Formats: sequence, structure tokens, C-alpha cells
Amino acid sequence: MSDREDHAGGGIPGDDDLSLPKATVSKMISVFTTAAELLPNDIVCSKDTRDLVIECCVGEDWQRSSSSDWLLTFSEEFIHLISSEANEICEQENKKTIAPEHIISALTRLGFTSFAPEVESVLKDHKQQQKDREKKVSKFEQSGLTEEELLAKQEELFAASRAKFQSGQQ
Repeated sequence: MSDREDHAGGGIPGDDDLSLPKATVSKMISVFTTAAELLPNDIVCSKDTRDLVIECCVGEDWQRSSSSDWLLTFSEEFIHLISSEANEICEQENKKTIAPEHIISALTRLGFTSFAPEVESVLKDHKQQQKDREKKVSKFEQSGLTEEELLAKQEELFAASRAKFQSGQQ
């Protein structure tokens, strides 16, 4: 019975009721494995690997598991792959800490060059946020007030705000 027949009564199919046709998955694998930007030229996808991916996508196990579980698993594997490669790069450079540059190099080395610009953009934004946070800390330090004086000033502002709010309600 097809998905359409199962849900002809108007019910929305859940994750467990959806699957991809084998032909569609097979075509996707063919496209992915022949596209130069997705897999490096020196990497070949065996028939067993293709069959495994097809079984994961359309097999009974796939239908019993929610798509979010599979997405989580694939995400964890991707992160592990990138982390391992970044660690290897780090060791080659005789470094003890994986730096953002190692992650970007790992992405490039593994053939995920299209991801690198977005990662670099996020890294740039993160560094800017860190600078802005440091500026806020230095404003506190430059105020010249002790913590007790700042707390007293805060209490005054709260009292003034409370009085203003209460007078507006009357």
C-alpha cells in the first residue's frame, strides 16, 4: 500500500510512515558520487556502500526510526570526521589545541570546500562578538565605581522605575 493510500482519509503522515523510493535514492547516490565537488576524484563509492545507503534510506530500519534520529546520527558522524581530520592536521603542525583554522583546513582536505566560506564567516562574527564583549567588560572597569556603589545606583534606578510605574497605574 502506498503512502497516499494509507493517508487518503486526510491524516498527515508521520516520520515513520514516509520513505524514499529505491530508484530515487539510487539516482541521488549516482549524482552525488559522480559530482566532482561532492567527492574527491580519488574516492570511489563501492556497490556495497551504495547498497548500504539505499538500505538505510528505504529499509525497514529506516521506516522504524524517525528522521531526526538519523539526522542526529549523521551529524555526529560528520562532526567526528571533521574533528578527527582537524586533530590529524593539528598533530602534523605539532600543536596541542585544535584551532578554527584546523577545522577549515580539515573541511578543505576532506573535499567540503564549499563549507569553508560559511565557517570563516561564522568565525569572523564570533571574533567580533568576543571583541564587543571585551569592550563591555572594560566599560565596567572604566566606570571607576566600586561594586557596592554600582549596586546602590542600581537600587536607586529600580526604586525610581517602580515609583514611575505605580504612579502611571493610578
